[in-house]
Formats: sequence, structure tokens, C-alpha cells
Amino acid sequence: MSAERNTGGTGAAGGADSPAARLQTLFEGHRLTPTQRRIAHSMVRRAADVPFLSSVELAELAGVSQPSVTRFAVALGFDGYPALRRHLREVAPAEPASAAAALNEYQQAVEAEIENLRHLAEVLADPAPVARAGRLLAASRPLPVLGLRAAAAQAYGFAYFAGKVHPDVRLLHEGGSMLHDRIDAAVRAGATALLCFALPRHPREVVDILAYAKETGLTVVTVADSAFAPVAKVSDLLLPAAVGTGLAFDTACAPMLLGRVLLEAMCDDLPEAQARLEEFDAKAAARGLFVE
Repeated sequence: MSAERNTGGTGAAGGADSPAARLQTLFEGHRLTPTQRRIAHSMVRRAADVPFLSSVELAELAGVSQPSVTRFAVALGFDGYPALRRHLREVAPAEPASAAAALNEYQQAVEAEIENLRHLAEVLADPAPVARAGRLLAASRPLPVLGLRAAAAQAYGFAYFAGKVHPDVRLLHEGGSMLHDRIDAAVRAGATALLCFALPRHPREVVDILAYAKETGLTVVTVADSAFAPVAKVSDLLLPAAVGTGLAFDTACAPMLLGRVLLEAMCDDLPEAQARLEEFDAKAAARGLFVE
């Protein structure tokens, strides 16, 4: 079950020959349960370490039971987890990542986010999916931007900056039945695409509203924490950016940065973007808007 197969986009969590990309290839074509997708997501995030983890360690990493890991290996066509681990060691021989035992929990959280950004850099080695997303978002007038609960901040940040260069950005950051009305209004006004930020825990409402958006004819572009996120099946183009899970609340540096990259790609397809920015700067200076 790959993001490319499900979304028409790219689900690779690394370059074509990276450990993460090889794992994604292994998962392609398999119908995975939600628990199995969780295991797959954890494996991709720790691709360099997985060949050296026991089934118990992988279960703890994914937050599932050890038998679930065994069933996952069988679902991929192996006799059990030991056979899967042997396969991973054969196709991706590498030394396990050194344990950062000397780091405290706050430093470990920062290091994990740095690793997430490295994965994102590997994904962006192929700029085609982001460029395609930029074209879709630039062409949509208006452009609805959706993000609920944990993802609301990401949607707000994107919409704030996008409004400086795009003529009509509509932020959808509050749930409820009005969401359907606002989607309908955007479609009537000429919208052709919707951008969604989807982060864990994934609200059921987001999956439902994306399915509705597709029914209305909108092309759904989604920034999600994983190619295996629940929103993958209701997205036309999914761009993955992992979140950090080492603290009490998830950290989302990679999704935020991917949002800024999408803004850059969108600007590339908005001929008037530079003129709009210069106009804003001139007006801001005249109003004394910012402290110099």
C-alpha cells in the first residue's frame, strides 16, 4: 500500500535508494490494516534501525502488540518477523544508528526532529510532486486551506502567507456542519483544489470532509505525517512530512517546513506573486506596520 498507488503522488520517505524508500517499496501492493499501517509508518521513520530491532522492540516502537508485528510480517509474505528482519538486513546492510544515550529527553526530541527534516530533504530530492501541488494550488481561485485541531496552526500559517500572493485564500480551521457549506461555496466560486494539513491524532471529520471535497470535484492535496495516514485514501496528492513523538505533544517542524516549500512552489506559478509582495511591502512601510 503505497502513497503513490493511493494518492497519485509520492509516498517515498527518502531518496530512491534510501532505507526508507526501500521499505516503502516493500509495502507496495499490500492491503494493510490500520495497525499494520502504524507498524509500517514506525519502520519508515526508523528505517536505519529496523533491521536490528527485535519484534518486541518494534512493537514497543509502534505502540502495538508483539503478535501484531508477527502478523504484519506474514501479511508481507514472510514466514514471520525473523524472516522479514533477515530480508531487511540483506537488502539494506548498514550499521545501526548509534544510541544517543548521553542526550536528555529534550535533546533527543530535537535530534528526532532533525532526522525528520533529513527525511524531508530526501523526499524533496524529487521536486516533481511539490511542483505539481504548487500548480494545482496556484490555479485554484479561490483556494480553500483545511486544518483541524492539531493541524489548525499549520493551515493558519500557510493561509496567512498565501494570502499575500494568492488573490483568494479561504481558511477552514473550525469543524462542524458549516464545513460542507464552505466547501460548496468555494466550489461555486470556482475552486478546483483544496489543500489540507492532516496531523495525528487524525480527526474522523477530516477524512469525511476530504471525501466530500473529492465528491464535489476538488483535487485534494494533503500534507500528512505519513504516507500511511488515514487521509491517504481520500487525497489525490499526498506529501508526507513526519512529526516528532518524543514529547508529551507531537512536534511538527517538518510539516511546517513542507508548507513553506509548497508556498514557494505556488509562487512559482503565480506570475503576479512578486508584484503583490512588493505592493504589500510598500503599503506596510507607508503605514509603519513593522518596527525597523
